[in-house]
Amino acid sequence: MPPLPDTLQIKIQDNILLVKLNRPNKRNALNDELILAIEQLFANIPAGVGCAILYGEGGHFSAGLDLSALTERDAVQGLHHSRMWHRALDRVQFGTVPVIALLHGACVGGGLELASACHIRVAESSTFYALPEGQRGIFVGGGASVRVPKLIGLARMTDMMLTGRVYPANEGLAIGLSQYVVEEGNGMKHALELAGKVASNAGMTNYALMHILPRIVDSAQDQGLMMESLTAAIAQNTPEAKARLEEFLAHRAKKVGE
Repeated sequence: MPPLPDTLQIKIQDNILLVKLNRPNKRNALNDELILAIEQLFANIPAGVGCAILYGEGGHFSAGLDLSALTERDAVQGLHHSRMWHRALDRVQFGTVPVIALLHGACVGGGLELASACHIRVAESSTFYALPEGQRGIFVGGGASVRVPKLIGLARMTDMMLTGRVYPANEGLAIGLSQYVVEEGNGMKHALELAGKVASNAGMTNYALMHILPRIVDSAQDQGLMMESLTAAIAQNTPEAKARLEEFLAHRAKKVGE
């Protein structure tokens, strides 16, 4: 993999990949260089990594698209630019490892699009969410129209874009923008605990949750149920699943709640 730019920094801790957005002077606004680096990284996850944590340096996760880097584009160029974002964020959502987004401060516009491509979102209490594109005369182009309504519903996203509504962390939790809210400064500790659990899962289970479950949800009921049956049959036939079930039946594995 070619070297990453300084705006995207990585570190491996045990089997967890820590991925840092590193443009704090720009509130981690996302420019083309950073989006292409995200695509490159998530297409080439290092061997042995079981989960990734994506977070931002400084006071914010990401304030969205770097509008100062926008150039005048015709319709075709704008289409290709949007599709570049789609390609990159698909690498996050449909990659080789689950991704936890650790949020704080602004999670706005393109930042929310990036976070919504992750599989788990942990928000510190300073987090706030918005889709300000409607007030700027533009429309979302990085996947928000597909991913965000699946988290919060069509009506809430429509309201966010029509009115510029801002959701603080606790309200974001209530409507589905995150799965966890923690005290300021405790986000990384909580994200690492979750990542350890995720990385300890059977590989086929994590693959199914990342790649197959979203397709089941998007399918007609009969197609979804068939995909579920096929996935269940494949998963239970893997050597890892057989070993884990044997441990459970022999009372060597923890029960739920222990």
